[in-house]
Amino acid sequence: MKKNKIYIVDVTNRDGVQTSRLGLAKLQKTMINILLNDMGVYGSEFGFPVTRHETNYLNANLELARKGVLKPIVLSGWVRAIKDDVKKAVELTDVENLNLSISTSEQMTRGKFQGKKTRDDVLKMMTDALDLARKKKLKIIGVNAEDASRTDMPFLIKFAKEARDHGADRIRYCDTLGYDDPFTIYKRVKLLASEVKLPIELHCHNDLGMVVACSIAGAKAAIDADCDAYINTTVNGMGERSGNADLVSVLLAIKYSSGFKGKYNLDERVKLDHAWKIAKYGSFAFKVPIPINQPGVGANAFAHESGIHADGALKDRRNYELYDFEELGRGEAEIVDTGRQITAGEYSGIKGFRNVYEKLELKFKNDKEATEILELVRYANVHTQQPLTNDELRFIAKYPDIANQIFTMNP
Repeated sequence: MKKNKIYIVDVTNRDGVQTSRLGLAKLQKTMINILLNDMGVYGSEFGFPVTRHETNYLNANLELARKGVLKPIVLSGWVRAIKDDVKKAVELTDVENLNLSISTSEQMTRGKFQGKKTRDDVLKMMTDALDLARKKKLKIIGVNAEDASRTDMPFLIKFAKEARDHGADRIRYCDTLGYDDPFTIYKRVKLLASEVKLPIELHCHNDLGMVVACSIAGAKAAIDADCDAYINTTVNGMGERSGNADLVSVLLAIKYSSGFKGKYNLDERVKLDHAWKIAKYGSFAFKVPIPINQPGVGANAFAHESGIHADGALKDRRNYELYDFEELGRGEAEIVDTGRQITAGEYSGIKGFRNVYEKLELKFKNDKEATEILELVRYANVHTQQPLTNDELRFIAKYPDIANQIFTMNP
């Protein structure tokens, strides 16, 4: 088995929330971070430190990290690779880890900068921003080559070496348009990793339907070049245009595909049995149903109807199932209450509210405390514009000060 490891850096709260027509409330982003941490995922790219409406949410989540609630997950912010963004990020937030992003392809250099910047300018902008980030004593700094898959290899290698020499901890290879296939990304990433000798982070998109295959092929290439690999995922594959690499699909591919199982090391902290819970929450929060044929968590992932398949699965589940549904945290019946329900929302009164929390086996010291939490729950319902889940209600009651910070935005 290869000695290097594959780590997961989930980008739901940065790229997933950029899905057109969709988004997440700050409480929902916080819950995603908590669920990722519970699942043993290495990192979360949790937002934009220079975007003012993110400031309180980011600092609140960093406070949760200091309290040990979001631990050991690594929380990283995304900024442009310019000095001003680095400066603002550390002024506005307590962020300790940053990913600095800039376009590297000829197409984007020409098309985005409109002749105002050369590729030499791109290199200088990146290294200047990186030097400043190092002076600010940030812990982990990644450098993102946007549109790496359409960047000529000599320049991409030059870019990555400059980043390495100025103190970058890893290089993010961005297949920004989903342009690569598993064969091209393997070849390109292996050459890049062999030349630069830094961990490679794979950030792939699904425009051609190959996002999971490209993500794991790129990770294989990095490890074959004796470098660690980091794969960017999102919950349920949410993301711009056709989306990013689905978290659960990537984990299943690494654990069970013929070329990876027993040959490549997945970060041992990952707990696959949390897959069902995070997929269901992501579906609820984004208001997007899980596709019926979604690997592992779709309604039909373990459904057998044709005679031959049903007979074979009943005789031995391994005939038609590569992995067990229990491994994903599935198997419990979903109970839907069809009788009287008292819910907590923006117009709740104190009696109904206390009834909701009593069902969660949570008690308040007195009416004053209950009233304070009720006020936060009202704000939370306005904030999310959805019914609050039990986990969200528990979070608000347990961390009212953090919840208050998350709900507060300064224009």
